[in-house]
Amino acid sequence: MNKSVYSIVLADDVVEAVDRLAYKIGTSRSNLINQILAERVQLLTPEMRMREIFSQLEKLMDSRFQISDQPSDAMISIRSPLKYKYKPTIRYSLELSRDFQGKVGRLKVQFRTQSALLVAIINEFFLQWQNLEGKYLSEIFPDGVPSEVADGRFTRDFYSPSQLSDEQISKAVGEYIQLMDKCIQLYFGGIGDRKSACETVEDIYSKYLKQGVMVI
Repeated sequence: MNKSVYSIVLADDVVEAVDRLAYKIGTSRSNLINQILAERVQLLTPEMRMREIFSQLEKLMDSRFQISDQPSDAMISIRSPLKYKYKPTIRYSLELSRDFQGKVGRLKVQFRTQSALLVAIINEFFLQWQNLEGKYLSEIFPDGVPSEVADGRFTRDFYSPSQLSDEQISKAVGEYIQLMDKCIQLYFGGIGDRKSACETVEDIYSKYLKQGVMVI
């Protein structure tokens, strides 16, 4: 959706109210006014699509996931408790792209823990996961899957080969988050036998790909 600069006259009270709401939801004055006008004339904006995708994504998450307040129109945060000592929390932050073409969005996975040992273990899992995706998606990403691992954090870009509906995007990303969370839980549950845990994670991941995925 292209944008241009226009000059409009507004009452000071209206601007103040718009600014308060824009600050509350983490957006700019001009963007909020654009959304309000678009809704009034029944025009679909990227922000509307994002809200719809996040709404559907929230419905797909089961009871173990907790949805946090969105820091911006383009982002949603989902937390999952890890059944492991120190009781750490896994946070999945999804930021969507505005045009929904090519790069659909970026997922950031991070552990909230002060344990150096736990950070080392999760880094080990993330590297295993990165290698796993590189192995199975080498034909799609010959230069490597667009992901990074660092200090208990994993970042992964999602791409789509075609234009997808809001429902398809939310379903695809939601399934990926649930898949990764399941594998993390299993990995930590079998940490005493890393080889067996890695084999189990690979088996689950390969079966996931065989079902067919719309977002890579």
